[in-house]
Amino acid sequence: MTRIAILKTGAPPPALVPEHGDYPAMIRTMLGTGVETETFDAQSGEFPDADAFDAVIITGSPSDAYADVPWINALLDWIRAARGRTRLVGICFGHQAMAIAFGGRVEKSSRGWGIGLHRYGVTAEEPWMVPTAPTVAILASHQDQVVDKPAEARVTLMSDFTPNAGLAYGDDAISFQGHPEFTRAYAGALAEGRRGLIDEAVVDRALDSLEATTDRQLVGDWVKRFVTG
Repeated sequence: MTRIAILKTGAPPPALVPEHGDYPAMIRTMLGTGVETETFDAQSGEFPDADAFDAVIITGSPSDAYADVPWINALLDWIRAARGRTRLVGICFGHQAMAIAFGGRVEKSSRGWGIGLHRYGVTAEEPWMVPTAPTVAILASHQDQVVDKPAEARVTLMSDFTPNAGLAYGDDAISFQGHPEFTRAYAGALAEGRRGLIDEAVVDRALDSLEATTDRQLVGDWVKRFVTG
């Protein structure tokens, strides 16, 4: 059975956890059956032995990936050391941390908050993208963005709002700015809880966007195909 480490880098707002679960739980649901997972808490200094797992998935987080704090610095070091020893997948914060670790740049975007359902153009046909699609719509929740991708990275997903929405490195590391593990219910509750922090009109548009069909199942299947080889 495929062994997957989930490297937890943050948590949802506590009030949402009883109904929606934490990020590792969402990822386990996305992966479905046929994989064995173990969770490690990066903020507490827990990191998996990369050689012991078929893949490691780095979760989202409310933290800034460019923050100069000990646990994030340790995470970046771990990512660099793990490359080539296991498959790596980054989601949102994980996407940004991988970009920084491999030589890219992340900053708070002048475009503001990206929340709700975002549609991205598929700009590369990777072996794990089966079935293929010209565009995918998945849920997003971020202020920070990868503004300069690492030199080796291939852009796999992009939009005008998020030009580096998906990145791939060689054949053993991929990442996404969006959240294929999020449900519409969780994304809606998360956006609603940020009224006052985010402009009301942006929140309203995000909630309206949730009425459209998502491709979370398709992108989740892509991730599973990648991590299971």
